Amino acid sequence: MSSRLSLGTPARCFLLAALMISGGAQAQGSDELTALVNAYRNAPQRCDGARLPRAGTLAPSDALARVRVEPGAGLAQGLADAGYQASASQLIWVAGATQADAVMAKLKQSHCRAILDRRYTEIGVSRSGKRWRVVLAQPLLAPDLGDWRTAGQATLAHANKARAAARTCGDRHFDAARPLAWNEKLAAAALAHSRDMAERNQLGHAGSDGSTPAQRATRQRYDWRAVGENVAGGQGSADKVVAGWLASPTHCANLMAPEFTEMGAAYARADDSDLRIYWTQVFATPR
Repeated sequence: MSSRLSLGTPARCFLLAALMISGGAQAQGSDELTALVNAYRNAPQRCDGARLPRAGTLAPSDALARVRVEPGAGLAQGLADAGYQASASQLIWVAGATQADAVMAKLKQSHCRAILDRRYTEIGVSRSGKRWRVVLAQPLLAPDLGDWRTAGQATLAHANKARAAARTCGDRHFDAARPLAWNEKLAAAALAHSRDMAERNQLGHAGSDGSTPAQRATRQRYDWRAVGENVAGGQGSADKVVAGWLASPTHCANLMAPEFTEMGAAYARADDSDLRIYWTQVFATPR
């Protein structure tokens, strides 16, 4: 989820968009299905008679796309062979369709619970003719994740690496942008919100007290001219969380925005929650 607030502009929270990727003929079908899955997850849905909240964007995983499992076989060995360590995973087969929208219709009809499971944060899609394989997973937390500040500064490094090159976020082109500087006040705001999300087992921009990203920056005595925020949950390392944000047009746009000059980031863990780990990235421009 991404949010941005500039002086004189209303906050834009819970902006969620479909994933857009380019590739070859077979990959295009896979990428299109990933985009359809994310569009489905990023809006409230009804599934098996129950109304479910937004599940959030799934980051594409090359490792999950490489998983090779024959129908009827177990997924664990396929994940191991692909070098992917998962704390939760599910394999879905769809046969008899050549177009991604037809596959999506079958997923909605027969697998809505799995597709809308908010535990999953990554997806791999592959196909062979009319057979499609969808692997959903939540990765294990990296053993060398470090404390929140170490991981936050690693997030900054990955964000600045992304900003160093021009890129397209959805249908918006961004030139390369100057690197962001670490700011302790923004990091404190990020940590407070990550802990709040972890304690509530809830991913979003609104704090438990109704606070906005800009209000949380102000509480840390940061005098801002523009504020933006990305949040995520379930990603096991700084590189994975940044990769997930880059795969979502609205998060990517925050990360590439040239008007932002400073950043703070942090995670908080709650092992008994659905996502186990919650990330916040706060961007700002000082007044």
